Amino acid sequence: MDKIVFEFLHELIENNNRDWFNEHRKMYESARNAVEQFVDHLIPNIQSFDPGIGTLTAKQCMFRIFRDVRFSKDKTPYKAYFGAFIAPGGRKSEKAGYYLHLAPDGCFIGGGSHNPRGENLKKIRSEIYYNADEYKKILAKKGFKEAFGEITGEKLIRPPIGFPKDFADIKLLKFKTFTVFQSISDAQAQQADFDKYVIGVFKKMNPFIEFLNRSLMEL
Repeated sequence: MDKIVFEFLHELIENNNRDWFNEHRKMYESARNAVEQFVDHLIPNIQSFDPGIGTLTAKQCMFRIFRDVRFSKDKTPYKAYFGAFIAPGGRKSEKAGYYLHLAPDGCFIGGGSHNPRGENLKKIRSEIYYNADEYKKILAKKGFKEAFGEITGEKLIRPPIGFPKDFADIKLLKFKTFTVFQSISDAQAQQADFDKYVIGVFKKMNPFIEFLNRSLMEL
C-alpha cells in the first residue's frame, strides 16, 4: 500500500475539518486512487477462488470518506480510514464478503456478515442449525484459527426465538453478527507483498464466507 495513504490519514486525524480537506483535496485523491488500484488488483484474485462475488470494481466496493453526522455527537466530517467491502453487488451488499480496513494504528483484514437484518440473521442461524458440524469444522480448521482466532461479537443472552433451547450448539446461534478479522500493523500494510498477504488471508476466510452465503442465496 502506497505510503501516501497513511500520510494523508495521519494528517486528516489532526485536521478533520472541511477547510483543511478542501485545501488538501489533491492529497486525498492521490491516497484514494492508491487504495482503488489496490482493491482493483484484489478483486480478480478473489474471483479466482470465489467467483460468486461477480464482476466488481473498487469504486463499487469502497466506502465514502464523508461521515453522516446528523445523529452523531461527533461532528467531524470525515472518516479517518479507507474501507472496502468486496461482496456480490459491492459495499451495499447484504451477502457475506471480504473487508479491508486501512487506518493509522487500526488496520485489519476482515469479513463475514456484519449485523445482518432480521430475516437474513434467521437464515444464517438456520444454516448453522442444520449444518452445525460443517460450520464447526470450518471454524476449527487450523489455518482459520491461526488467522482469525474465535468469532467474537455481540450475542443474545437467551436462545434465539424459533430454535430449540436444548440444541447442543446453541451458543453458535446466539451471535448477532458473523464476522472474523485479523489486525495488521501500518508497517505490514506498506510492505511490497501486502497484496499477496491479503489475498492469502481472504482465501483462508473463503469457506466461512461461502457457508454464510449459502444461506443467503436468494438475495
